[in-house]
Amino acid sequence: MSKMIQIKVNGERVEIESAMSVERLLNTVEVPANYLAVEINADVVPREDYPSTLVNDGDEVEVVTLVGGG
Repeated sequence: MSKMIQIKVNGERVEIESAMSVERLLNTVEVPANYLAVEINADVVPREDYPSTLVNDGDEVEVVTLVGGG
């Protein structure tokens, strides 16, 4: 049995089963992927890199949903 790893998503501690791609993490935490930006440890992750960028133990992830308005 593998050890759970801890990350922070928008300031909240989250346990996940293993390192995973940004794309998989977004599906796991059920965030709509259309209008958002993702940072890992304060570095912006380009959308095209979501499948290949891994979230690892101790990472701090910020997911920002863009909201239109005026």
